[in-house]
Amino acid sequence: MINDITSKNNIRLKFARKVSAGKAKEYIFAEGFRLVAEALRSNVEVVEGFVSETFCEISDDFVETLLSNQIPIAKLSDQLFDSIAETRSSQGIILICKKPDVGSALIEQSISNASNRTPLVLLLHRINNPANLGAILRTAEAVNVNGVIISENSTSAFSPKALRGSMGASLRIPIWENAVFDRALAWARELALIPTCADVNSKYSYWDTDWKKGRLLVFGSEAKGLSTEEFARIDENLYIPMGNEVESLNLAVSSALIMYEFKRRSNV
Repeated sequence: MINDITSKNNIRLKFARKVSAGKAKEYIFAEGFRLVAEALRSNVEVVEGFVSETFCEISDDFVETLLSNQIPIAKLSDQLFDSIAETRSSQGIILICKKPDVGSALIEQSISNASNRTPLVLLLHRINNPANLGAILRTAEAVNVNGVIISENSTSAFSPKALRGSMGASLRIPIWENAVFDRALAWARELALIPTCADVNSKYSYWDTDWKKGRLLVFGSEAKGLSTEEFARIDENLYIPMGNEVESLNLAVSSALIMYEFKRRSNV
């Protein structure tokens, strides 16, 4: 059944805006046809959905799919829908879902379940660009990493922008959020993962790295990277060969290069 909502002050719309603003930490805001489809194929609990009048007119089959999944649906005028949409040119569909469980135990379970292959975990430290974070998570899922650790003072993997950038990967990869940097390194060593980071002054390129060993790949913030003190706590480092006096690459690009070299060399 579809319920019509006509008031901007409706309690369900107020809740949707609260989720979009990150003020309801237990919930996530999935907007757009593609991300909604990814949420439906992921193991997340959908609480409710909102569709615009235009979406109902052109995508009635998909609305029926939502209803067949017993998702409460509210139909809004296009103008009212825009009052809760996070994007400027919304596609007219939003789902509110329960946030997936997070924590180190999920990554440990992933490593245990894949004991026949070399483990790889990412540690993203003080990453503040949600689009970059989402892109890294999307690649991490494609490479089949065991999990992603996101340090404190980073953007959330479940913010609307990061979710869209990850194309739903945030909903499926084991994630540990708000981790303390030193605790994450100690945790990795307990699991025989070698903390490894990129360093332009390294003697070894990522082509020369032994990818048969389990690793914790550490990436610092887009603007500052890792501090001198944080570099000193890393066990191994590597560099990405670059020509034409290029000093650095975008974080999402550099992490993708290294992750795919791991995939190629470790046969995962």
